[in-house]
Parts: sequence; structure tokens; C-alpha cells
Amino acid sequence: MTDTAPEPIDGDVYVTPRYLAGSTWTGDPALQPLFGLGWDRHHDEYGNVYVASPDRKVRLGFLPEGDDDGLWRITAYRDPFAAPAWGVCFNDMTPIEPVTAFTTALAIAYTQGPDAYLHMDARQDHFDAVAPLLKGGWKLQHPRWGVLELQTDDGLAGLEYTTGWLDEERELTTLQARWYMWGGTKGPRWYATASTGTPVHLVTAITTALADPAPVPRWQSGILSSLHPHIQLTPIVPPPPPAPTPLDVHRRAGARPRPALTTTSVPRWSTSSRPATARR
Repeated sequence: MTDTAPEPIDGDVYVTPRYLAGSTWTGDPALQPLFGLGWDRHHDEYGNVYVASPDRKVRLGFLPEGDDDGLWRITAYRDPFAAPAWGVCFNDMTPIEPVTAFTTALAIAYTQGPDAYLHMDARQDHFDAVAPLLKGGWKLQHPRWGVLELQTDDGLAGLEYTTGWLDEERELTTLQARWYMWGGTKGPRWYATASTGTPVHLVTAITTALADPAPVPRWQSGILSSLHPHIQLTPIVPPPPPAPTPLDVHRRAGARPRPALTTTSVPRWSTSSRPATARR
């Protein structure tokens, strides 16, 4: 058995809280759960990535060169040629962790069938998606008509859940969606939206990732300077080499050093002979 080297950490610092960690500017972690299912994918000439399930009922676009700041757009369809049943969007400032949590939950749901990723489960309450944030210390805000709002203690991240009727088409193209999450200081902020038909357990995957207190790795040079006063950075220390196994110790103990050479050196091309040995 051979020891496998630990996977290198993509960063030089850990960031806390994770909702202020910022983007990693790469889509690989969030795309891998869908690639792992063997979904179709292709790139356009601008570098945008398009992924689709075999039945074309779930589609994802990773759009670094899109028309707006919507970097991630995920839609699901009851009929591949009909309007989307639901849509989720993450902008280009969103930390990769909630995006990856969503695509991972989506990949699992897809393997369980349409009821898991297309239809609202009557047994699930919308409060299920809010609960991880409340447990994580997010606070309910002053009530507004038709809106349930939570924010972090520092006021730098929040969630809004809108009740009542919404225009489902506008939910897919604007910030006026059933679920709206955001984070950051004034100026560039990340946001995520989820439309009315999005299964609650998929939204819960996002909120659970946001509420997770574990720090996340980042490259310090890529963190926005405006975030530095509000985050805690901890240097990433490379892991120590793996401890030797009992077999390694046994092999080292059984190895014998080679004996030192003690022969006398004689010049090969000497013009004089060796002195004769004295006889007794």
C-alpha cells in the first residue's frame, strides 16, 4: 500500500467568515458534481461553459463572458422545450462554497428522479431553508410587509424571502425573486437568487453553506481590500510529512550499512617497487 499525497490547498490563507471570502474566480469546484454524472458540456469561443443533463431538463451556464454579472445560471424544465420550472443565479462575486453546495445537492437530486429536483415537496416548509441561518446566529430584521429578512450580526450578509404572488418570468431575469441572498460591503456585493419553483432542499444547501462557521481557503492577493477590515485571515501551514508506517520502521531497522573499505591504496604506475618485507 502506498501513501497518497494530500490534495494541495488552493490558497495561502483561511478566511472567516466565509460569506465575506469573495470569489475564487474559478468554476471548477462547482462544475465537478455535474461533470461527475457525465453530463454534456461544451464551451463557446468566449470561454463560457454550458452543461446539460442527458434529457436536457437541467441546464447550467458558467458565463464569465456573459451579458451581465450573472456568472452562474441554472434552470430546470418539466419539458425541455417549455419555460423553466425554476431558476437560480449566482453573480460573479459569490463565494464558490454556496455554489458548490447547490450543484452538489442538485447532482444528488437528479440521480433520485424528477420529484427530487423539479417538484416542490409538500412536506418541506420554506422555514427549512431559513433554519441553518438562524442556528448560525443570523437575526430576524424588523418585519416588512410580504418579506422575511435575516442578517448577520455585522450586517454584511442577508437573506430575503418574499411572500405573495411574483411574476415568475421576472424572477428568472431580475433580482425580484422568491429568494434573494447577498453579502459584502457597500459597493461590489455578491448575490444569489432562486425563483418560486426551486425545491426547498436545494435552497437549504445554499443557506447551510453560508451558515457554516468553518473558514475557507483563499489567495490573499485576490481578496478585495474593502473586505480586509471585516474578515479574519489565518495563514495556511503546509501539512507535515506523513508519519512512517510500521512497515517503514521495520525496513529502516533491517537495513545494514555497507562495511567501510580498509584496503591499502598502491599507485598503479609507480616507477619504484614496494620495499621488501624484513625477514626475521
